[in-house]
This record gives sequence, structure tokens and C-alpha cells, in this order.
Amino acid sequence: KLISKFNVHRSAVVFFAIVASAMIFSSLGSGAWAQDDALIVKTASGQLRGVTRPKGGAKFLGIPYAQPPVGDLRWREPLPVKPWGGVRDANAFRAACVQWADAEGDWNWSFAKAGNEDCLYLNIVTPQWPVKKPLPVMFWIHGGGNEGGTASTPLFNDGTLVDHGVLLVTLNYRLGIFGFFAHPGLTRESPHHASGNYGLMDQILALRWVIANIAKFGGDPHNITIFGQSAGALDTSLMMASLARELPQKAIVESGTPLHTLLTSLAPAEKAGEAFAAQMKVPAGEDAVKFLRQMPAEDLLKAVNAQDAQHHPTTHPIIDGWVIARSPAEVFASGQESAIPLLIGSNAIESGSTAAPDELRMTIQKAAGDFAPQSLALYGLANGGQGTADPLYGTAADQWVADTRYRCAAATQAAWHSAAHHPTYEYEFQRVSPGEVKGAGHSAELPYVFGYYPKSGQFEAAAKFVDADFKLADEMEIYWTNFAKTGNPNSDGLPHWPGFEQGQAFIEFMQDGRIATATGLRASQCNLYREVLVKHMKEQQ
Repeated sequence: KLISKFNVHRSAVVFFAIVASAMIFSSLGSGAWAQDDALIVKTASGQLRGVTRPKGGAKFLGIPYAQPPVGDLRWREPLPVKPWGGVRDANAFRAACVQWADAEGDWNWSFAKAGNEDCLYLNIVTPQWPVKKPLPVMFWIHGGGNEGGTASTPLFNDGTLVDHGVLLVTLNYRLGIFGFFAHPGLTRESPHHASGNYGLMDQILALRWVIANIAKFGGDPHNITIFGQSAGALDTSLMMASLARELPQKAIVESGTPLHTLLTSLAPAEKAGEAFAAQMKVPAGEDAVKFLRQMPAEDLLKAVNAQDAQHHPTTHPIIDGWVIARSPAEVFASGQESAIPLLIGSNAIESGSTAAPDELRMTIQKAAGDFAPQSLALYGLANGGQGTADPLYGTAADQWVADTRYRCAAATQAAWHSAAHHPTYEYEFQRVSPGEVKGAGHSAELPYVFGYYPKSGQFEAAAKFVDADFKLADEMEIYWTNFAKTGNPNSDGLPHWPGFEQGQAFIEFMQDGRIATATGLRASQCNLYREVLVKHMKEQQ
């Protein structure tokens, strides 16, 4: 791997705590808003009855887009949902997908407690009802390390983003071992001779469902922006390099790319699956896949969590030869990804790290190889140095993690996409909202992007927002929705956001809430990062 995780939090720890505290599953249902026949929509799968949105518009919650991936359908390509008769109420979120949480207080505890394998549902939110003219569609892929999280939360569905003239879709997809398990037995039974990446297949099927049905809700099926944060950003980028690369018209990538660590290929993922199955003590002569399919979901989760690294199955996207046919880094480097506008960026601190200077030095030496002397010098660690702190980016360890896992990976993806002559816009989010201690951490931009401000929970920063925060949130929502409408975030009344091609230009959402432009984000660190990455890519060929 290109970098070491050493004390890096899982993908969406910080603000998913806000999501968890604000989450209400079925209680958002039938009694919350009036229902009437004007909210009935006829889709290709059947009729749906939504609910009115308090601020105007409508919500259609818990829409099935696939058959439940349970029983014999566990670890299979998702199948389109079976049509239903009558009118189905779409008035409440459905359960999060099955996921592991160690204990109460974990960022995803409420999701894990209510998780279910029957989870392939999406939500649709409109700013008006009926919709007067087709609206651009924003298709949200949630974060959580591809092992946790859910889209069915108020943070992603109850904010003001849609009030800027877009239609929002949020979806759940299979996670962890249920979404990304590879095994030779699964490969043999697959018509595509591949296994793993079931979570990505879910996302693709959901997008196809949206393309086929969104016009009924007032959305434009020819103007769809896929966007995501953390693992959702990784998956958004993977979509651009996958068999579905022709489906979206635009992409927004927030704090996550497929460049920070080079993906595993199918063969080692299959071996990891075999090693895990061996630990499960499959009875002699019994088919391992059949045995594992029959295990209760809870037992399977416990078994995965108990495994050491040597016997741990793959729980993340891989190069399976079908959904992902080749290294996404190679796809982007060669300009063969989706030929669409891209908006991409990261936060100033991101996950952070508590690594001591000697530990960090060893990590850099292992990751950078021949480039270690230059890298150590950049972080103030050469010749026994203790590391150079930065008022914006934190300690040397904080900087290393943010640079290699997020910031420079995003800058590199932007550079390659721009070099292929596709419109590209880069940002850095620096705002330290009330309640944050260290700086703009991982997921800190989410309340600003969605215009939703939880009033309670472990992280209550959003409940203490001031006017500068609300102003910045409104500006960011306008940028994001402008981009969804036209592929360009700019409009009158906002500071101009230059394209990346203008000297590697990017926009800064600054600590004090102002917006500024600059060029060459962390150029010295990111140029060296790119050299190290290219070297690793050549070694893997």
C-alpha cells in the first residue's frame, strides 16, 4: 500500500456521529406529513406514494431498486426489483445495510444496531411538487469506508441543498463482507467470472433505476451528477473508471479517491476469501460458499471482526476484471475515465494522526522508498528532525496523512482529468466550525454541502453555527448545484472559481468563512506524491 493508516480514523468517523445522532428510521414515516393521491408516482416497478416536504416539494423514501440480496442472492449481482401491485407507501427510511460496530458510542452504532441485509433502497427528494420542469439530478453515495454508514438519514435528505433547484437521490448499498467478499467459488458461479464489488454493482443498478424512472419524479435522466464523500467519493471515482463510466454526466468527489492506495486484484482477494472460509470450519465435503451463505448475518459479522490480518477477507473494492477491469490509477493517468466535468477536493486536516516522529519517519521511509530523503525533508523529519507543524494543516503526521490519503491524491486525479481536457474544478475546505478543536477534519464539509445542522449528538458543532457558517453553506450549495446544472460551479454573485487548467487553480473555503483562489495546492508535497505514485504503479504492472 502507498501509505500506512497508523491511527487514521475510519472513513467517516467525525461527522457521521452527527448523522447517527440525528437518525430516525421508521419514525419519519406516515404520521409526519400529510399523504394524498397527488403524491402518487407510477414507476416501471410499480406505484409509489410519497409525503409532502415541510419546506415544499416531496419526499419518496425507502424505494426498492433491487431484490433483497438475502439467502441464495447473498454475494450475487443485484437483480432488478420485482414489480409490485397497488400503491406502495414511500414514507419512511428503510434500514441501513448490515455492518459491524464494536460498542455503543461508535460512529455507526445506531446503523449497525438496526442493520439488515434487506437494504437496497433509495430516497428521492424534490424542491417542489409537482415539478414544473425537469431538474438536474444529484445522486449521492454515502461514505463509511465501504464498511459502514447509510444514506437514509436527515443529514443527507432534510437539508436545503434541493432548494437550489435540483432533485436529490440518496441510496444504500451492500457494505463490508456482504458488499465486497471475493472467493473462487463465487467467481466460478459468476457469468462474468468475477467476484467481489457487489456494493459497486448495487450503486450501478441504482443509477440505472434512476435513469429509467427519475423523469416520473421531475428529474432529468440526461443530467445526472454522481457525488460522494470519503468511501462514497472513492466509489464515485471508481464509477468513472468502471463498466458504468458512460452513465453519469458529472461527478463531485469529496475527500476520497482510488489513488491513495492501489487496489487489490481478484486473485489475492480470492485467496483472502479462501483463508477466511478455512477459519469458518466448513464441514468436509460441503461447499464453502453454500455454507457461508447460510450463516446468519450477525454470526458472519462477528467472524469477520474476530479475524487477524492473515485471515481477514476483502471488504473493499478490488480490480475484479469486470466491474473494475484495470487499475483506476492507470485509467485516470491515461485519460480513459468518464469524459465528464469533475469537481474534486479535500479538507485541511482530514483524519489526522497521533504518530510520533520516529514512527512517522519509518512510515514515510517505507512508503516513499527511493524518494524518502526528499519526503522527510518536506515534513521536517530529515536528520532526526521532529517534524514541522503548520497552522492550517497541523502536525507533520497530520500533514502526511492528509497529503497522501486525500489532498495530493485529489490533486493528482484533478491533474490527470484536466490533462485529458475535461473540465475540472478543485477545492480545499478549511473552515473550522464551532466545536472543532484541531481544524477542518474529515466530513466537516457535509453540513455545509447539504444545508443541514444537527442540534444534538456527540459532535454538536453544527448546532452552534454562526452567520458566517450559514453564509458559507449557502455559497457552497450554490456552487455544488450550479455544477450539477451546467458542469460549471460559477454564477453571478459568487467569487469566481477558476478551472484547474489555469495553473492548477483551486478555490479555498477559508478558516474565517471567506472564499479565495490560489494555485498549486501543496505543490511540493503533491508533485513528490505523484512521482512516488507513478513508481508504485509501474512496479505493479
